[in-house]
Amino acid sequence: MSDVLTMTGRSVRLSARTPDALISALVMPVMLMLVFVYFFGGAIDTGGTYVQYVVPGVLVLCAGFGAGNTAMSVANDMHGGIIDRFRSMDVSGTSVLAGHVAASLVRNIAATVVVFGVATAIGFRPAASAAGWFAAIGVLVCYIVALSWLSAAVGLVAKSPEAAGGFTFFVAFLPYPSSGFVPIDTMPSWLRGFAEHQPITPVIESMRGLLLDRPVGAGGWQALAWCAAITVGSVAAAGALFRRRTSR
Repeated sequence: MSDVLTMTGRSVRLSARTPDALISALVMPVMLMLVFVYFFGGAIDTGGTYVQYVVPGVLVLCAGFGAGNTAMSVANDMHGGIIDRFRSMDVSGTSVLAGHVAASLVRNIAATVVVFGVATAIGFRPAASAAGWFAAIGVLVCYIVALSWLSAAVGLVAKSPEAAGGFTFFVAFLPYPSSGFVPIDTMPSWLRGFAEHQPITPVIESMRGLLLDRPVGAGGWQALAWCAAITVGSVAAAGALFRRRTSR
């Protein structure tokens, strides 16, 4: 655990030394939220105020931007020679990767606070109970952890930090074919099936229901099941990939 805490502190300090990436992860979700609310929101019928509908999707999108930074950080470590130094000090690969994931969680929580603050300023009014707040935060944290471990695995596979950065595009795209920005029933039939059954939709629907004090139904369990499956699979893959990369 002490190694994990040390690696987490290192990853957080590295994030602070790359303010351009940090600012991008903070600013891009806010800018997209403002674009959707003020440019497109008037033309999208969600049965209520559009800002109330779109904020949960933006929070999930924010996690996607942060995950891209995790993939690049892991790839930088793998290509920079620092891993050999850590191994000579008997620091386990699990500690290094867990440090990146924990730092990703810290970065994403900070970005979420910024996005939520701006959302409140432009009219978002959550109606969650205390239990609803805790549950919504729990779902978001589970999603961030799952996505961060997946990003760590991608960083181990990537041939360069730049290639790992391409992962940002993939995870930032997934919230669009979901219920994050428009109701699924407005989509073409060939896209609707994917949007209904991809992992991000139940995460967004659960957060939306919890924050607005609406029924969540089976969406909450589906979201947690997806997050658990992604986390377990990613942790196993990351461990195997790290051993393979460092045994050469």
